[in-house]
Amino acid sequence: MKCIYCGNSESKVLDSRSCDEVNSIRRRRECLSCGKRFTTYETVETTPLLVIKSDGSRQEFNLEKLKRGIIKACEKRPVAMSQIDMMADNIHKKLQNSLDQEVYSVKIGELVMEELKKVDEVAYVRFASVYRQFADLTHFIEFIKEYDNKK
Repeated sequence: MKCIYCGNSESKVLDSRSCDEVNSIRRRRECLSCGKRFTTYETVETTPLLVIKSDGSRQEFNLEKLKRGIIKACEKRPVAMSQIDMMADNIHKKLQNSLDQEVYSVKIGELVMEELKKVDEVAYVRFASVYRQFADLTHFIEFIKEYDNKK
């Protein structure tokens, strides 16, 4: 790490602490040349995840947008915000761990359905009805029967 005072590239780390609010590490350093101390922050560099929409367009993955969709499905249901946050984080981690830089929106929808299925059946069916774009009541009934048979 280059000293901000004298430009020397040799320094030693005196103290390291994690900063949870920004997922970084704070390091207190001392320059081996001039002896002055300075602080640096290290963060993990991630490549942006792009979502390929059904029309072929691409947009950057947005965790808040994902949460809003889950919140909408869980509206007036006994699902705590902490559960919604956990579902969204689980989906985000799965997407990051896949090492793909682009993911189809269909895949995200399937992951949301998996998470909702574990937490609340009504929210799961609600999300599925919008996500799968049921054309009429018969498609909806078929989905419910299929879900019921898998239980």
